[in-house]
Amino acid sequence: MNFEGLDPGLAEYAPAMHSALDPVLDAHLNPSLLQNVELDPEGVALEALPVQESVHIMEGVYSELHSVVAEVGVPVSVSHFDLHEEMLWVGSHGGHATSFFGPALERYSSFQVNGSDDIRQIQSLENGILFLTKNNLKYMARGGLIIFDYLLDESEDMHSLLLTDNSTLLVGGLQNHILEIDLNTVQETQKYAVETPGVTIMRQTNRFFFCGHTSGKVSLRDLRSFKVEHEFDAFSGSLSDFDVHGNLLAACGFSSRLTGLACDRFLKVYDLRMMRAITPLQVHVDPAFLRFIPTYTSRLAIISQSGQCQFCEPTGLANPADIFHVNPVGPLLMTFDVSASKQALAFGDSEGCVHLWTDSPEPSFNPYSRETEFALPCLVDSLPPLDWSQDLLPLSLIPVPLTTDTLLSDWPAANSAPAPRRAPPVDAEILRTMKKVGFIGYAPNPRTRLRNQIPYRLKESDSEFDSFSQVTESPIGREEELHLHMVSKKYRKVTIKYSKLGLEDFDFKHYNKTLFAGLEPHIPNAYCNCMIQVLYFLEPVRCLIQNHLCQKEFCLACELGFLFHMLDLSRGDPCQGSNFLRAFRTIPEASALGLILADSDEASGKGNLARLIQRWNRFILTQLHQDMQELEVPQAYRGAGGSFCSSGDSVIGQLFSCEMENCSLCRCGSETVRASSTLLFTLSYPEDKTGKNCDFAQVLKRSICLEQNTQAWCDNCEKYQPTIQTRNIRHLPDILVINCEVNSLKEADFWRMQAEVAFKMAIKKHGGEISKNKEFALADWKELGSPEGVLMCSSIEELKNVWLPFSIRMKMTKNKGLDVCNWTDGDEIQWGPARAEEEHGVFVYDLMATVVHILDSRTGGSLVAHIKVGETYHQRKEGVTHQQWYLFNDFLIEPIDKHEAVQFDMNWKVPAILYYVKRNLNSKYNLNIKNPIEASVLLAEASLARKQRKTHTTFIPLMLSEMPQVGDLVGLDAEFVTLNEEEAELRSDGTKSTIKPSQMSVARITCVRGQGPNEGIPFIDDYISTQEQVVDYLTQYSGIKPGDLDAKISSKHLTTLKSTYLKLRFLIDIGVKFVGHGLQKDFRVINLMVPKDQVLDTVYLFHMPRKRMISLRFLAWYFLDLKIQGETHDSIEDARTALQLYRKYLELSKNGTEPESFHKVLKGLYEKGRKMDWKVPEPEGQTSPKNAAVFSSVLAL
Repeated sequence: MNFEGLDPGLAEYAPAMHSALDPVLDAHLNPSLLQNVELDPEGVALEALPVQESVHIMEGVYSELHSVVAEVGVPVSVSHFDLHEEMLWVGSHGGHATSFFGPALERYSSFQVNGSDDIRQIQSLENGILFLTKNNLKYMARGGLIIFDYLLDESEDMHSLLLTDNSTLLVGGLQNHILEIDLNTVQETQKYAVETPGVTIMRQTNRFFFCGHTSGKVSLRDLRSFKVEHEFDAFSGSLSDFDVHGNLLAACGFSSRLTGLACDRFLKVYDLRMMRAITPLQVHVDPAFLRFIPTYTSRLAIISQSGQCQFCEPTGLANPADIFHVNPVGPLLMTFDVSASKQALAFGDSEGCVHLWTDSPEPSFNPYSRETEFALPCLVDSLPPLDWSQDLLPLSLIPVPLTTDTLLSDWPAANSAPAPRRAPPVDAEILRTMKKVGFIGYAPNPRTRLRNQIPYRLKESDSEFDSFSQVTESPIGREEELHLHMVSKKYRKVTIKYSKLGLEDFDFKHYNKTLFAGLEPHIPNAYCNCMIQVLYFLEPVRCLIQNHLCQKEFCLACELGFLFHMLDLSRGDPCQGSNFLRAFRTIPEASALGLILADSDEASGKGNLARLIQRWNRFILTQLHQDMQELEVPQAYRGAGGSFCSSGDSVIGQLFSCEMENCSLCRCGSETVRASSTLLFTLSYPEDKTGKNCDFAQVLKRSICLEQNTQAWCDNCEKYQPTIQTRNIRHLPDILVINCEVNSLKEADFWRMQAEVAFKMAIKKHGGEISKNKEFALADWKELGSPEGVLMCSSIEELKNVWLPFSIRMKMTKNKGLDVCNWTDGDEIQWGPARAEEEHGVFVYDLMATVVHILDSRTGGSLVAHIKVGETYHQRKEGVTHQQWYLFNDFLIEPIDKHEAVQFDMNWKVPAILYYVKRNLNSKYNLNIKNPIEASVLLAEASLARKQRKTHTTFIPLMLSEMPQVGDLVGLDAEFVTLNEEEAELRSDGTKSTIKPSQMSVARITCVRGQGPNEGIPFIDDYISTQEQVVDYLTQYSGIKPGDLDAKISSKHLTTLKSTYLKLRFLIDIGVKFVGHGLQKDFRVINLMVPKDQVLDTVYLFHMPRKRMISLRFLAWYFLDLKIQGETHDSIEDARTALQLYRKYLELSKNGTEPESFHKVLKGLYEKGRKMDWKVPEPEGQTSPKNAAVFSSVLAL
């Protein structure tokens, strides 16, 4: 505690007035304190101030429980809750220490620590208590015996101490250094110099030491070297107090004014992840002390010297209603402390009184306190009583008569059977909240059971344990488990099993033997993968989205177009939608609709995935419609009726929008008609629960032409009246999107019942009889169908759980009505071709996709899609022309029978979304893709950084005359930062298994010229601005420092990810060849799909089969005699070195014509590497490409 700026009257308390044995009362004693206080003849108080016996404490609200006098009239200088026992320690300005036991504050011990100086800090250890005075450190037992007394230099003025571990202590004060003391040897082991003298407060987290200075600064120091990593200039006057919790630091202090120091009512709050200040917190008291009290939230307690206390959130607004008042006996509060359990607060005032405030009538100071030793009472010789409730009581103390009968302990072993106790599974809440540090997991105790106790279950719970007998304690499922018997294997949630090499040795071909691309599921909010595939396999959507490009940084249409381009280029390799989902997370509407899932909720399946994907379906169509509305291409649509862009509509609107008339009819007879449009429909099910047949077409018509009674405003009646609202269709969409809304058992039972009715009718239609005991053979079943029948089924299983038709026929009537009926291939013979019917307002819609929710209690469920892939996709990928249904389950893709797409077993497979498409839809649209990315993206652009200067420029943009051509070389390197740490588990055999890899984000991308007079000179060196929280900047490996990606303080050339992505996409599309080291990971994190013939990776050029990969640093030293990557990595240096290595490769292999001679070179490389343990010798005079002659040309230009 820094006492500068406190009440000047405290200076009157001279140390000489409080000697150890002086019995005289203090001259400043308030006479009111002497009321009801019994004094001995010498005049010294014998008992503490009494308080009322019954104090009403409201649970959860802090209020005063007890107050006692530690030392009458002598100000309390420090208070401290014991961390090991239920005790409160108090130190006074007279150097006296007093301890109180329990919430009743019963006096436990009292002794003199120093005869002249005040006690400035107290720290409890396991065997005693540390007391810090001005130049003395004393370790005493809780009863008052001295363990050691360490005298410091007389010139020292110590104010703070910090226990870094069980045996190491840091001591700081007003001098310009901090001492490190070993408590085992009681010797000074280190002296750390402090640039800013006056360390009065010290705190510690798992990342930094925090030192508070009298000058108002807070410095963050490294835990090992004690070097300053960062510094916050909090207050212009002086620092009063600060505290750290999680990623927040809060401080209070004094500001300099013309009249001197004034208490600042703004708390300074700093974010330790971004290392910058956030919005200051204005409070309604004069803050002198503050502490985080993290119970349910990370709230702050702010205390003023006058006794006012306010609770508030560090990132919220302070409420005057949250202020309560401590009633000190003296005029000022001198000290404040919070117990480890957060249940008790202690205040010490200037008259020597201690006030205990608690939030429960029987608080505990620590979660697990040990028993306190008290003085032994007088022992009386008597027989000890026997307590039958004690299990460990020796029964031999009880005399028993001699007997010849069989004892119970002689029970024969043949009559007993051992029942092993099965270990129950780990609580799901523990797995959900577990944080990984290395391979060890830490989780807070959910307190659902008593400590060290579990319920002992026997036969009544055997069935419960049997279902989990082979389930590992891991959130990731294994191959075969008993409770998954109902869910077909291909529908189960698929997970990527990571190894030391990450994804490189994972066999995706085992899950996908087609040439279509799957999507990886490990990215946050990847639950929408199935819907991305549905949109991609709509040919007009795929083409028109890829033709779109705008200037918005986070445009979902642009990012979806980039992802579709990757899916086009892939030949069966999975892609990931990381950039699309990154833009998705920044859309405020997505967060408002609850579409952004936390990692824990997504992993545990807490969210209702069926509702979630239906909301996502509505959101994405609306968002794409808005994104494409402004930049519409008029010639994209060439159907009848001319351009639709004149009405402000978009291509998405033309594809999905359905124009409607909403009519409201009041009972007074007035009718209101309003035109509107919708992008999708929601199924509305009938209310009756009878088992009658109800076609899907009838339910769909009821849902589209919805009629309902509701209260609405009537202009004629001028009040709210019951009205009949009806909806009529004016124009049908090209793509009919339906949300099934099967969100309860009621809707699920309706689907199940209709499927059973449809199954019975199909059997009767084919001439069969329904019998529970009758089994149909395949030959018998085929005989049931007539030659001119509607649809011949090869198996009875194909008709089970089917209610959904493959095609529906919709007709607009003259009176604005709508006719909907199921349509089969046989109907085409009766009614004629669908194209001819369109001229009369009759349209046939074919089922194109179904999205289903897989119910799986073990993994939380998943979402998969059945998609009918059209001829154009097969033509591009496989060179054949046909249509086929496929199952898309993230990166698992498998062809299926078409009947499987409409079979819904409501026990585990629930329909969520349906897509019906007009026949001959592709003929209405221009399906040519024109690449919208132009060469201008490579020209010079402005930086987002406010402090960026021309002198800081590290690259020279390309001129128009330097535009790359097909086959040109470009050196590439990228640096990354970590957004989410890796999640791993430790198997029973001691091996480590990665559950979820760390989530990386690109932070810097560099491209250098690969030929010409300016070879080796960068033309792209972009730092990527990010709005997401960075967990680790990986400075040692990336060279990225905190602040480099912040537009407010960065001095780098800062751009958006989309801007740099467009540059790389242009280079890929133009056909350049990228040269780099480890480009596979770079392109993966950047989220780019590059053809293999355009990648020249030095990792593989200098690699022998079944041997280790070699680092760029070692290759540069071995082949180029360059020593790079000394202290950190630099992407310019790495990209230029990779180019030089490629030139060296061409030289050694004679442009690839002499592989045998190059193989000898590689053998020499590996032999040299093994001898040197693949380490580059320490440089004497380090040289690098930066110092080469080529770099001088950059400076000249």
